[in-house]
Amino acid sequence: MDARSLNLGTGRQDYHESGQGSTLVLLHGISSGAPSWEPLAGHLPGYRLLAWDAPGYGRSTPLVQARPDASDYARRLDEWLTALDVTDCILVGHSLGALMASGYLANHPDRVRGVVLADPARGYKHEPIDLREQVFRSRWPQLAELGHERFAGERAPRLLCDQPTDSALGLVRQGMRRLNLGGFQQSNWLLANDDLVDWWRQAPTRPAQILCGDEDRITTPDAVRALAETLELPYRGIPQAGHAAYIDQPQAFAQALDGFVRGLPND
Repeated sequence: MDARSLNLGTGRQDYHESGQGSTLVLLHGISSGAPSWEPLAGHLPGYRLLAWDAPGYGRSTPLVQARPDASDYARRLDEWLTALDVTDCILVGHSLGALMASGYLANHPDRVRGVVLADPARGYKHEPIDLREQVFRSRWPQLAELGHERFAGERAPRLLCDQPTDSALGLVRQGMRRLNLGGFQQSNWLLANDDLVDWWRQAPTRPAQILCGDEDRITTPDAVRALAETLELPYRGIPQAGHAAYIDQPQAFAQALDGFVRGLPND
C-alpha cells in the first residue's frame, strides 16, 4: 500500500492506498493506524483499499473538538472521501473504527453500499459515569507515563491471539509507537462517551456483517455475538485470531470481506 496525504479544508489527512476495483474503506481502532492494514493488500488484489490515519493519528490533523463523538469523525471521513471522488464504498470498521463507521452510515449514507463491523467496540455512553471515566483514562495516561516503547511492549500482545507471529506482534507495536497523545485522548473520549447501537438505529438499512476473532480478549466473542443479536446482523468468527483479527489472520479476514462483497446486490 502506498502512503499518501491530502490537504483538506479541515487540515491534513494521511492514508494508505492500493489496488483497483470495488472500494473498501478501512477504519482502524483506538491503538492503531493506516499501516496496520498492509497485510490485507496481498489477499485482496481485486479491490481498491483506502486506509486512513484517523484524525489525530500519524500526521493527520486532529479534530477541533476536544470531546468528539462519531459524527465528528464522520465529517472528516466524508470530506476525505469527497476529495478522493469515492461515490460507492464498503466500510470496514475495526474496534473503535466500527463505532466511527456506524456514525458515518447514520450521517452520510449515500456512498455506503455495505458495512463490516470487525471486533466492534460498542462504546460506554450508557454506562455509569464512574465507569465511563475509568474507560476514558484506561489508556492515554499509561502512554504518557510509560512512553511509547514500554506502552507498546506491554499492551500489544493483548490485541493478538494466544500465539501470535513475530510479524503480527511487530505490526501492532509499530501502530502503538505512532500514537499521538492528543489524538489518543480524543479517541478515548469517543470510546467512553458514545454508543455504536445508537448510531446504528439512526442509520438507513444497508447490508452488513459482524466479524470477530475467536480469541479476542478485548471485545470477546460472547459480547460481539450479543451485539450482533441486538443489531440483527450475521456473525462470523475468525479462527486463531485475537482482537486484531485482520493482523492475526489476514487471509481468512480477506476471504470474509470478499465473500461479503460478492454477496452484495449489484444495483
